[in-house]
Amino acid sequence: MNSATDPVVLGEQEADFSAVDKARVVEALARVLPAGALMYDAEELRPYECDGLSAYRQMPMVVALPTTEEQVVAVLKVCSEMGVPVVARGAGTGLSGGALPHAFGVVLSLARFNRILHLDPHARTAVVQPGVRNLAISEAASPHGLYYAPDPSSQIACTIGGNVAENSGGVHCLKYGLTVHNVLRVRGVTIDGEIVEIGNHGLDAPGYDLLALVIGSEGMLEVVTEVTVKLTPKPQLAQCVLAAFDDVIKAGEAVAEIIAAGIIPAGLEMMDQPATAAVEQFVRAGYPLDAKAILLCESDGTPEEVAEEIERVRAVLERSGATEIRVSRDEAERMKFWAGRKAAFPAAGRISPDYYCMDGTIPRKRLGEMLTAIQEMEGKHGLRCINVFHAGDGNLHPLILFDANQEGELERAEAFGADILELSVALGGTITGEHGVGIEKINQMCSQFTRPELTMFFRVKGAFDPRALLNPGKAIPTLNRCAEYGRMRVSNGHVPYPDIPRF
Repeated sequence: MNSATDPVVLGEQEADFSAVDKARVVEALARVLPAGALMYDAEELRPYECDGLSAYRQMPMVVALPTTEEQVVAVLKVCSEMGVPVVARGAGTGLSGGALPHAFGVVLSLARFNRILHLDPHARTAVVQPGVRNLAISEAASPHGLYYAPDPSSQIACTIGGNVAENSGGVHCLKYGLTVHNVLRVRGVTIDGEIVEIGNHGLDAPGYDLLALVIGSEGMLEVVTEVTVKLTPKPQLAQCVLAAFDDVIKAGEAVAEIIAAGIIPAGLEMMDQPATAAVEQFVRAGYPLDAKAILLCESDGTPEEVAEEIERVRAVLERSGATEIRVSRDEAERMKFWAGRKAAFPAAGRISPDYYCMDGTIPRKRLGEMLTAIQEMEGKHGLRCINVFHAGDGNLHPLILFDANQEGELERAEAFGADILELSVALGGTITGEHGVGIEKINQMCSQFTRPELTMFFRVKGAFDPRALLNPGKAIPTLNRCAEYGRMRVSNGHVPYPDIPRF
């Protein structure tokens, strides 16, 4: 193991932490944390062995539950001095293995940082701790006619710290943006225990845009302790259009046509027939089960703005071949339409013992092409897949259904997911839209980025965390790993989708 003064040569290979002495770490942390803030027995650690992507599991060595920023500083200083890896964790709802513990490391839980520190309705901002639930911000802002716009499907449980780590979005991110567009300032602690504030309460700040760098960095640069978010006025009215299509290609083309017409809906989602069938059994949203695909397109604003936009959307959908078009008649029906889409993940859990959620992003005009390819992949891998998309920005969420108790099915699901991600890159897209890379997509980072690009990523990492103690082994693959992945693909004769033009 490297000593506290020895730098790690970042990027070539993963550091070896196997010499970490658990007893010494527990003793040192016990000196800086109050009673009840440290767990190290196997049964206490079990709830922390995975995040929402439960296919990957690893028991941590220790879990620390600080309640103050001073305690976070103290924990990080101890870990820095002893060369111990640290994985920050929020609610554990992530879907890429980003909060997977390190076997020789400390899980630093921010669950007790759950207070809204200040809400300013005049400035339309809120200062919150990282353990505050996404939905709780909107609930607190609601009496002032405001809300927090990013709305991931897990918003009832996921925390703002995790949203910052993964740059989360949601069904309304097309119009209102991702986390990075709705955060003004992040306060955090580096691995050496230094408190840093990035961004400010204004619209811009001089110097490099470090705020955009930290948001989406998956806990690899600092541990977030405080976030200032923007609050958005509630629209006077919102209506949702449900459109059915008898062909997935037509549905995909309709998405591209809506955006090409200069319409930026509040939300624009797509579900294929297997997904709507699964959801309908679960929430009875009233979806047309004979449709090969459905679109949900929401407009919000003043009543006049909504009426005009709905008519424009309807005209595009009719030209694009929609077989049925419904407009929500009241708020209850609008919420019913969205309840089905937001219940897609639990609905998948009702029809399959396990599911593997992908998160690639592709150009909107190629949505139909991707859906057709996924149908072919189902035959190749012998597994079913239901598809829900943030169609407006081309963000895919294919849910691969499998049974981990059946020998080989997890491996086939992983191979299926890898094919989807590699095709996303080939179609001119990327391997993630809002779930992050974590450990799930780390091999596909080798496909998307070149050796010099990965080296630059490690240089940025090294500027914040020179010994690679914060969330090691996540998001950025070592060059050795990429070389091995390349050899594996060649030995398997795998040249993914050579006939598809690359952008």
